[in-house]
Amino acid sequence: MARSTNARRPATLASLAAELGVSRTTVSNAYNRPDQLSPELRKRVLDTARRLGYPGPDPVARSLRTRKAGAVGLLLTENLSYAFRDPGALGFLEGLALACEDAAQGLTLIPASPEQEDVASVHRAGVDGFVVYSVPEDDPHLAAVLERPVPVVVCDQPRLDNMDWVGPDDGRSIKAVAEHLIGLGHRRIGVSCMRLARGRNDGPASVQRQANASFHVQRARLAALGEAFEAVGVEWSGVPVVERFDHTPASGASAAAQLLEIDPEITAVVCTSDILALGALTEAHNRGLRVPEDLSITGFDGIPDAERAGLTTVRQPWLEKGRAAGRLLLDNAEPGRPRHIQLETQLITGATSAAPRSMEERWFGP
Repeated sequence: MARSTNARRPATLASLAAELGVSRTTVSNAYNRPDQLSPELRKRVLDTARRLGYPGPDPVARSLRTRKAGAVGLLLTENLSYAFRDPGALGFLEGLALACEDAAQGLTLIPASPEQEDVASVHRAGVDGFVVYSVPEDDPHLAAVLERPVPVVVCDQPRLDNMDWVGPDDGRSIKAVAEHLIGLGHRRIGVSCMRLARGRNDGPASVQRQANASFHVQRARLAALGEAFEAVGVEWSGVPVVERFDHTPASGASAAAQLLEIDPEITAVVCTSDILALGALTEAHNRGLRVPEDLSITGFDGIPDAERAGLTTVRQPWLEKGRAAGRLLLDNAEPGRPRHIQLETQLITGATSAAPRSMEERWFGP
């Protein structure tokens, strides 16, 4: 069908200003700085704009003019669904969103699969700064972020001396778990940990792999566990450590199964996250093992499901972590001076840890 040559051209800011008999600045203020106009005048501008079909200032043109996107970018080196599935990430995301709301800023999620090298999403992102959420030291998306001339805050990892950072002391936090288990009498343990590097490995993690981990949170937690148990005579190289690339309860269950196959006599499974620990609880139940009588299980994070399960864990302030990261980014009062915010954690002694059974009890029952 031929287009009518009599169709009215869409209104522009200039034509709307002419229709109203006001300046273009007045029309612009009705959208961008409403406090500069009386309520009556702003209503007249907006009503006339609707009648003439004026859609408002072009946000792309505005961002080019002001060099501001009005949004914070959150870099997640996970698939997008992870941000809405993982309880810890959800709490962090809520806190970051609250900080953005307080500053009247938008929030743009920039997911990047850990197994992909393409950094185009970082280059395309129209944001005024980045919050980088828990990435490995050698991640190409992190390198792409650091190439952008915008402020950056890192949450959890990697911890860089010249970069704003928010997170807990992971080593000190998990050491509290180790001391708790040691105090109960555990010496024969197994460890289930999250991924240590960008390359997939679903299996045992050697001492060398632990020490070279590019995810420094996991590296710090494993190193602290090793130091604590070696201090009471446990040779860390003899402790089975099983790594899982995917962070799911199913991964935690399979890791616990593998640990029990490697050493059926372990008395405790130490998990570096609650998600893995919840999977370990399921595996213990499926094997007919009583927790904590037959097997103690601990986690790390303090997510709601873990607390409902009575898990012995370390609680970290997820919402406050996100809020602190957002505030640090948006309050860039002293550029060039790195600021570090270390968050406090709390050991939660739940119902999943107890003294190990004696050898006689394990053979003959209580």
